[in-house]
Amino acid sequence: MGGGTFDVYCVCEEMARIDLGVATAGLATFLGSDPITVGATPEQKKLWLTRIAEEGLLFAYGATEPEAGSDLGALRTVADPVIENGRIVGYKITGNKQWISNGGIADAYTILASTPAGPSWFVVEKGAKGFTHDEPEDKHGIRLSNTAALALDNVYVDADRLLGGVEGQGLNQAQAVFGYTRLMVAAFGLGGGWAALDRAIPYSIKRIQAGAPLSEKQGYTHKLIVPNVVRLEAARSYIEETAERIDAGVEGSLNTEGAIAKYMATEAGNAAAEASIQALGGYGYTHEYMVEKISRDVRITTIYEGTSEIMEMTISRDRWQSHLKTRGQHYHERAREFEALHARHANVGADIAALAFHALAEVMEKARVARLTRYQHILLRLGELIAYAECAASLSRRAALLADGKLNEKANRRFDATALAAISRVFAREAAMKVAEEGLRWVIGAGGVNDADVAGFETSLGLSAIHRAQSGLISDMDYIADVLYGRAAKRLEAAA
Repeated sequence: MGGGTFDVYCVCEEMARIDLGVATAGLATFLGSDPITVGATPEQKKLWLTRIAEEGLLFAYGATEPEAGSDLGALRTVADPVIENGRIVGYKITGNKQWISNGGIADAYTILASTPAGPSWFVVEKGAKGFTHDEPEDKHGIRLSNTAALALDNVYVDADRLLGGVEGQGLNQAQAVFGYTRLMVAAFGLGGGWAALDRAIPYSIKRIQAGAPLSEKQGYTHKLIVPNVVRLEAARSYIEETAERIDAGVEGSLNTEGAIAKYMATEAGNAAAEASIQALGGYGYTHEYMVEKISRDVRITTIYEGTSEIMEMTISRDRWQSHLKTRGQHYHERAREFEALHARHANVGADIAALAFHALAEVMEKARVARLTRYQHILLRLGELIAYAECAASLSRRAALLADGKLNEKANRRFDATALAAISRVFAREAAMKVAEEGLRWVIGAGGVNDADVAGFETSLGLSAIHRAQSGLISDMDYIADVLYGRAAKRLEAAA
């Protein structure tokens, strides 16, 4: 159909709103064919992509193994060359794959296996001798998605089933699409989270508590609804920005950007679904009201296509190199970009996003000086702080683009420029507080600052300015709630 990454993100979000199990089955064919798209020869692409389009083949992506999990470099499946008259005519593949979406129903599978030259992708069709699958897994959620283990026992494939025709390219081919595929899972988290909130919001209008609807009580809206809307929209901004960059052909795989999008959107989707159960009270705990199903479904998004912990590690390792290469200036330079944006758009929270970047740079520099990244937990927490800061910046830029009428025509427009600016300010405040307060906590907790230097470190983080930036938070949350419940226009009319 000629669609790009942005289009697929839109489709994935809408599918996830309906049912994440069906959405997963659809994505599995995207994912299973990705090694073909990025690594196959022209002849292989013509054969397999044509068959997907014309015959409706279902594909499955056979990478994960029982002992390897998200670590593709630890795979044990092997592909031994079959040699005749001095040349390779085929391979015999032996090994096991676990947690494979479409595993029991696919027509063809891309299988990652070790060859003499390294990991490589092969296409294996169903029914091949020695190729079997287990019964579907009895899963917590996404029960409409078939998930099954695969077993390969000396499964023979011809040499032309080696994607790209050259051994040892498998990990590079997998890395080449992570930025894209993780963006799709991010869209699932976004769709699932909003599907839950779109049930909680109308429920709260009808549910009367102590003489008034729950929708009019800050204790309800400002805990269970507004914060989750804000985090979902921050994640959306990063998804859309990354999709645009992929479609524009930006050099590189954007693996880190895909990881940030997936991490933020899936964690936000989980939190939104969980809050929606609470928002519906006892009804939320029953099958009839659907939010418990959405919560069970969206939970997988923080696990498949790389766990949240793998995302944190991916983010921190890459951005740590950026910090080192710029002698600690990477995020200070990013901060100055958003100080300039604030000069042009004073109401989108860009100044607060800049505070988050400055604080992040100071935390990372203190971690470098004290060699705190020797602690794995510190490295992962840096990944979280980086993700929040970058999403705050992305959201403020998105709010500015919307105000200028320059937002992508395909972009989601649930909120107008005024509402999105308020959402951006709320998230920027959260991100800045998170970076500064938690950065301070972990640096001190890992022994990176002695007692005498704590006050100086607090000053370098800009804690006082970040605290002052919290001014107006409740007012912005009130306005977002008014927008969500259709009260904003009425209040403006009443004020007039």
